[in-house]
Amino acid sequence: MSEPASPEPLLTEPEIAVAVRDLAARLAPRLAPDAIAVCLLTGGIWFASDLTRALANLGRPLSFDAIWMSSYGDGTQSSGAGAVVAGLQRPLAGRQVLILDDVLETGTSLEAARALVLKAGASEVLTVVFALKPSSRPGRRPPDAFAWEAPDRFLVGYGMDAAGAYRTLPWIGALP
Repeated sequence: MSEPASPEPLLTEPEIAVAVRDLAARLAPRLAPDAIAVCLLTGGIWFASDLTRALANLGRPLSFDAIWMSSYGDGTQSSGAGAVVAGLQRPLAGRQVLILDDVLETGTSLEAARALVLKAGASEVLTVVFALKPSSRPGRRPPDAFAWEAPDRFLVGYGMDAAGAYRTLPWIGALP
C-alpha cells in the first residue's frame, strides 16, 4: 500500500484569518439586521464559524442554520446533484440569507441550496464562499462574495477534503 500524498501548502492559517476578516468587513454593510447565515455542511462549517464570528466582532451578529448537502460523497468528482441530507431548522420567510460554503467549483450544491432557501421564502439570498475556483461549468452563477481566488487544483484543508481526509487542517493545500 502506498503512502497518501502530502498536500502542497497554498494558504496558511494566518492568511486565511486575514482573508476572512477582509471579507467580513466587505459584507457587514450589506447585511440586514435580521439576516441569517445558512452553512452548507460539512465542508462549510470551518469558514462559516470564522466568518460569523468576524461579523459579530464588527457588530453584525447573525442567526445561524445549516443544510447538510452532499454532491461528492467520498469521491473526488461531483455527482452533479446536490442531495439534501438534512434540511433547514429555522424559518427564513422574509429574511436576508447568506449561504456559506467552503469552495465554489461546479456550483451544484450552492445552486441547490439557493433554490431551497428561496423556496423557504427568503427575501434575498447572498452566496458567500471562501475559495472561488475557476469556472468548470458553463453558466455557473458566480458567488456574491468570496475570500480567496483559488487555483484550479484539488484543494484540501479548512473544510475541504479528499474522501474525508485532510478536512481538519487549519491551512489550505493542494493534492498532486
